[in-house]
Amino acid sequence: MILDEILQNKRIEIERAKKSHSLSLLSSQIENVQPPKDFHRSIKSNGEIKIIAEIKCASPSKGILRENFNPSQIAKGYAHSGACAISVLTDKRFFKGDLKHLRDVREAVSVPLLRKDFIIDPYQVYEARLYGADAILLIAGALETEALAKLLNLTHSMGMSAIVEVHNEEELEKALLAESRIIGINNRNLKTFNVSLEVSIRLMKLIPKEKVVVSESGIDSIEDIRRLKDEGIYTFLIGETLMRASDPGEKLKSLIAECSR
Repeated sequence: MILDEILQNKRIEIERAKKSHSLSLLSSQIENVQPPKDFHRSIKSNGEIKIIAEIKCASPSKGILRENFNPSQIAKGYAHSGACAISVLTDKRFFKGDLKHLRDVREAVSVPLLRKDFIIDPYQVYEARLYGADAILLIAGALETEALAKLLNLTHSMGMSAIVEVHNEEELEKALLAESRIIGINNRNLKTFNVSLEVSIRLMKLIPKEKVVVSESGIDSIEDIRRLKDEGIYTFLIGETLMRASDPGEKLKSLIAECSR
């Protein structure tokens, strides 16, 4: 399973990073970073469509998504086009990302930023804050409930938000037990890589009304957005559709404009 391979590699990366840049040093450097922006408030909808626009160079299932990859330039286009937040992939080996991309985007735009990675260790939460993230992604399927709750508590204690990503009912139960405030429903099956919007539609019905729900993966068109909106979902994380467009910012603008008609 690809997730197991990714997590095994991630543990090696984390230990290597700790040796070159200790947690105590990381923590001390955060004192000089600007306070986090309110990601939760930015993505919460009051009936209008909200899009978290993603920056990623590649994916394990689709390979390179964009040859002309300039994170700062893409981020400026997203911010100008109405993204409520920007997601930045920082995994190196499988997504061709980098923490430096997060830092560069932070310097380029003022909208809230999400560090999207396979976060399994408190060290990565400190990294995210240092490099300018206002929120992180936590994958319920990669963490036990207790570990998830601890990472959530740490994240919130630092003034940041977290999207807790789920793929099925079991993971959703785990996310709710950990008192997640934002639930991300990933429509992609990590075992088969098949994508179905029915995942969001099915799980949405089980989530308490006070939670912010984000639908992720497989959202390719205005028709997909309208279908999910009809089910009560108003916030979306969109990556591949935007990254494959000749102008990601213009593609985002057109999606938002269509939604408002």
